[in-house]
Amino acid sequence: MSETVELTVAARDVAPDRRRGGELRVLLGPKTVGSTSGFMGVAALAPGERIAEHYHPYSEEFLYVARGAITVDLDDVPVPLAAGEALFVPVNVRHRLRNTGPEPAEVVFHLGPLAPRPELGHVDTEAAEQRGAS
Repeated sequence: MSETVELTVAARDVAPDRRRGGELRVLLGPKTVGSTSGFMGVAALAPGERIAEHYHPYSEEFLYVARGAITVDLDDVPVPLAAGEALFVPVNVRHRLRNTGPEPAEVVFHLGPLAPRPELGHVDTEAAEQRGAS
């Protein structure tokens, strides 16, 4: 490596993004480590909390439930996931994550490839009033 770049990131050092529900933290991405092919992060959801429905026109998404239980609605079809289970979300598939269990849930996510520009990578499909806890 020609430049010295910090390649490790702690979740505790990344401010959560709560705009779409839950606490989303992008850990490894273009802004944090200079990645060029995708980004990876964690989502924390309290019981009953959700991440609003959206889709990615350029990226596939990989989800892994590290703790708790969630339901992912894929084009309105509910897919339950427990800790230790993973799910693939294809490009352009609408999806919403809901914590349907009695305890907090933690989900690791990875998206790739990157959209041509950050503002093109994520399309919300729910109105703001629908983005609260379910």
